[in-house]
Amino acid sequence: MINPSLEIGIVGAGGWGTALSLHLAGKGLRVDLWVYEEDLCTTMQQDRENPVYLPGIPLPGGIRPSNSLQEVVVGKKILVLVVPTHVLRNTLNALKGFLDPDCLVINASKGIENETLLPIHKIIQESIPNPLAALSGPTFAKEIAQGKPSAIVAAASRQETAERVQSLFNTDTLKVFTSTDLMGVELGGSLKNVIAIATGISDGLGLGLNTRAAIINRGLVEITRIGTTMGARPETFMGLSGMGDLVLTCTGDLSRNRTVGLKLGQGLKIKEITASMKMVAEGIRTVTSAYQLKNKFDIHASIIEETYQVVQQGKSPQKALQALMNVETTSEFTGIKGLE
Repeated sequence: MINPSLEIGIVGAGGWGTALSLHLAGKGLRVDLWVYEEDLCTTMQQDRENPVYLPGIPLPGGIRPSNSLQEVVVGKKILVLVVPTHVLRNTLNALKGFLDPDCLVINASKGIENETLLPIHKIIQESIPNPLAALSGPTFAKEIAQGKPSAIVAAASRQETAERVQSLFNTDTLKVFTSTDLMGVELGGSLKNVIAIATGISDGLGLGLNTRAAIINRGLVEITRIGTTMGARPETFMGLSGMGDLVLTCTGDLSRNRTVGLKLGQGLKIKEITASMKMVAEGIRTVTSAYQLKNKFDIHASIIEETYQVVQQGKSPQKALQALMNVETTSEFTGIKGLE
């Protein structure tokens, strides 16, 4: 059971951070929400709404937006991190002086650091010694904020820690499952964004449903090859943070990464696309990490290869498709540790 007097800090007031705040406030918990942009914070305090990242959904009194990291972090027993991967280290350095040593830190972001190729839990472990968990799965922020039925997975190296997160977030509209495969859960949630861009490119080219299904399925194989090589369990990628999140992000109209791919397939350049986006499509950065990981471990991952070439090297989607169709086929699960 969760103590109703428990105070929670959430660092990051994008769509997902705001949605998680709304979800926990709906359970009667008080949430201090760190808002990076000072002007947005003032607007949220006055208007009780996040007009930039989650417009039209009122913030209840249990959510307290703040521009002060110290105010949000000090005294908390649970801290949820929802910040982009490329600013995570700086954020951790800024908050660690305020952090209680026994505070449970929950990562709710998805990404792989370009410079080190580390998943988020490894970055956190290098920065702070706190107990750690992750929350991942097929969840669009808007639908969580609206209370639509959803499922997600809480992962930690210790089962009891995962169950603690499960108890915190589980409701009659959000069903939380547990996992002790922290590496697999985070990699699945991160790498699927690359495949979502690839699927969007295919849809933007008008290639049809057969092509979409093939990219999703073979993309999952590539994700699993990388994941199992890095120590994850193969079955994790059949679950919510693997296949579940992959299907949602590759097919859902609310997917920012799929939208990036759609526009690439329709002929726009990546700089044009990102210039018009308010929220980060994490897959644009993750595609570089995924490409580097496949090269580092000598993994066959032609979808990741061609998506990288389109996004980061300016290759035309038509030429990338041609290259994919010329790839030599193998046995279906070749390269997946534990299934070979």
